[in-house]
Amino acid sequence: MMTTAALAGITVLDLSSVGPAARAGRMLSDYGATVIKVGPVPKQAGVQIIPPFYAYSGHRNMQRIAVDLKAPDGRDAFLRLAAAADVIMESFRPGVMARLGIGYDDVRAVNDDIVYCSTSGFGQDGPYSQWAGHDLNYLALSGYLDCSERAPGNKPPLPGATVADAAAGGMQAVMAIMAALVRRGTCGEGAYLDVSIADGALSLMALYIDEYLATGVEPGPGHYILTGRYACYDTYECADGRWVAVAAIEGAFYRNLCMLLGCDRWAGSQLDDSAQDAIREDFRTAFATHSRDEWVERLAAADTCVAPVLTVAELVEDPHYVARGLIATAVREDGQTFRQLGTVLAGTDRDRTEFEVRDATITDTDELLAGAGLSPAAITALRDEGVVA
Repeated sequence: MMTTAALAGITVLDLSSVGPAARAGRMLSDYGATVIKVGPVPKQAGVQIIPPFYAYSGHRNMQRIAVDLKAPDGRDAFLRLAAAADVIMESFRPGVMARLGIGYDDVRAVNDDIVYCSTSGFGQDGPYSQWAGHDLNYLALSGYLDCSERAPGNKPPLPGATVADAAAGGMQAVMAIMAALVRRGTCGEGAYLDVSIADGALSLMALYIDEYLATGVEPGPGHYILTGRYACYDTYECADGRWVAVAAIEGAFYRNLCMLLGCDRWAGSQLDDSAQDAIREDFRTAFATHSRDEWVERLAAADTCVAPVLTVAELVEDPHYVARGLIATAVREDGQTFRQLGTVLAGTDRDRTEFEVRDATITDTDELLAGAGLSPAAITALRDEGVVA
């Protein structure tokens, strides 16, 4: 068990408000980094999406500064903060940070070993670099949607989670930043990181892309065991209208499933394409005889790779997640509380179950600028001019 936060002593300036970079900031903070959210002053509020109070865990354990980056004095104030930072993370369209005078080269002039992470939808260059996009667009471009089981009318599905934002973007940014920090520790060099969510989505599809490139066989729905070809990897409705997920890929698990469902005759036909419709029909009939939870009680611990399809309301009360301490309590400045996801990733402080969150309008501007060397009079002047808030 880790006794010291992995990123203790690392300072991150996070200019994101939503999306993958905001998720990355959340994760970096959970690993112990000091994350400072850099946002616009109120007069610029219209240019930035303000997420709900609970989004991104309410930016717990983070500091905030509001600064007008378009103003020369605001730019200078930011560069003062950047001079003492370890990581800068931004998610503007390619070219915006350079135009503001706070791009990688500008920051490197005051901090030559900075790790500078630019997250964008399609990367800093290439024909699509200036496209606007969201999670669904990146999954569409990567082949993820095309390889997923189709809805009626052959309609590509809408995923139930922002897979590209969270994994292809946010987690990619965190991995890249951590790797760059390790390299900086050994070589003394900073890095510029071009984190493209669309590129990251390709990494999620590597199994299918590599298959196509090596064999010329084009994957798609129903092509592979993971995309609906066989009855052993599917979802089934139970007697109470709730569902189970079956992922009995290995032969032994599949045979166990057949025996416990009373479908013994199919135990030797797992990969027989001609039998799949009949197997599915028998599985459907069997699962329809009992409730979801009854089937889970019979099957889940019996080496069948069966799990319940939980709603969000169910999963936050699920005994396994509760036992692992994954649901935490957030305390607002007025003393009110609400629950939120805790620090769930390996290597974070999994023992912590309570966090303080503050209203997004509360900033640490004076403290942060004083720490960067500005005098009280200079900070007051910047406030009076509307450059900071």
